[in-house]
Amino acid sequence: MPGEWVNRRAGDSAKRGTRVKTDEKKQNQKPDGRIGETAKKRVRHFRDLDVYQNALETGLRVYELSKKFPDGERYALTDQIRRSSRSVCANIAEAWRKRRYTAAFISKLSDSESEAAETQVHMEFPVRHGNIGNAEFQTIDDAYEHILGQLVRMIDHPEKWVIGGRTNT
Repeated sequence: MPGEWVNRRAGDSAKRGTRVKTDEKKQNQKPDGRIGETAKKRVRHFRDLDVYQNALETGLRVYELSKKFPDGERYALTDQIRRSSRSVCANIAEAWRKRRYTAAFISKLSDSESEAAETQVHMEFPVRHGNIGNAEFQTIDDAYEHILGQLVRMIDHPEKWVIGGRTNT
């Protein structure tokens, strides 16, 4: 079910009332829940990737939250945050289509990683201005930390994803 991880993670954070810290050790552990599903099933399309599904679900949540922003932010923060959150998904799709070439695949995943981090930064502004609550911010931020971990694992092990093993020359 899309968003299952996001909802579970957000609930855990809210119960503790603290931010979930992601450290290197935690990111390198074998994942459980949604994220581990891709390794068990054949991926035929970028939409089959758990990282894409998580990014899409989180991007849709960002879109819904951005509706709460003041009209004065419509062409500034609202537009930018929507663009960066959509770009995470778009770059994952582009990476999937470029997986014949390791460097191109990694480059697009890196772009997706950057857009996810950019969205995290943009989300700090509405929470600090009181346009969204801390719990809502934390849910989105935690989801992007998870997505970033998924992207890093793909970048660190492109051989699991690249087809044909070609290099960019």
